[in-house]
Amino acid sequence: MLSIILPTYNAEKYIERFLQRLSENLKICGEKSEIIVIDSSSTDDTVKLAKKFGAKVYVIPKKEFDHGGTRSYAAKLATGDILIFFTQDALLFDDRSISNLILHFKESSVGAVYGRQICYENTNPFGRHLRLFNYPEEFLVKKYKDKDKYGIKTAFMSNSFCAYRKSALDKIGYFKERLIMGEDTYAGALLLKAGYKIIYEPKAIVFHSHNYNVFEEFRRYFDIGVFHNSERWLLEEFGSAQGEGKRYIKSELNFLIKNGLYQFLPEYIIRNFLKYAGYKLGMNYKILPKFLVKKFSMHKSWWNKKYD
Repeated sequence: MLSIILPTYNAEKYIERFLQRLSENLKICGEKSEIIVIDSSSTDDTVKLAKKFGAKVYVIPKKEFDHGGTRSYAAKLATGDILIFFTQDALLFDDRSISNLILHFKESSVGAVYGRQICYENTNPFGRHLRLFNYPEEFLVKKYKDKDKYGIKTAFMSNSFCAYRKSALDKIGYFKERLIMGEDTYAGALLLKAGYKIIYEPKAIVFHSHNYNVFEEFRRYFDIGVFHNSERWLLEEFGSAQGEGKRYIKSELNFLIKNGLYQFLPEYIIRNFLKYAGYKLGMNYKILPKFLVKKFSMHKSWWNKKYD
């Protein structure tokens, strides 16, 4: 049985189209299924629309949302043996994406499978390159021993579109609570250490992308730095993120030149300088004044709980 898990907050503009596409997938998939929506007290019609499609809706106070804790709460409520997580701004690409995602669970050693993310039509060049870099067309199987080859990327997954074997999640204690971000990568690392495989299936596809400006990129990378600071064992176990960062910067430059996007080269320089600065500041956030930490962070509400 499949359990589809969707955390929401004011998702009215996304959810009807998402659930319609999901229903088409589940019909073709042929598996018994349930849809679980964990809503953070939306003020729009999110809950009403979710119930219209037969979803089981659980409403929590907005301030209690936690990237890992809320997903663990939903996972423990779920009755399926395969749990498929989405974010509300993702949209299934076709009617076979779910089928393609779950077929690998026939192999008992597979702990998680994540799908490919492609861009919405209006995505800027930097957002387009990010998706191409992180979600290529090549199928990939990752094991713990591959850390020497892929480094920190070995544990990479994304809960925007990712399926887990529930028994494997239970074995690692589900998702860690009170992380600023990265609960999926954290779980991926533990699954690998527990002997499970992580599979990337490029035939399972969702639309999911962002148009971050340079300051939003700074804040995002500040939070990545905070995550890596709080979970230093990930870098010690799988390797520094700097090698992957250098590879990304080279790839992005090649992408812009190859596509004749020379007008974006000045922004490329500024954007990557700010990402590097944000990451370094995040890694050293403990020496910064609290007001600056909250100003620099993308997940500002997280710090209210942190400092409380």
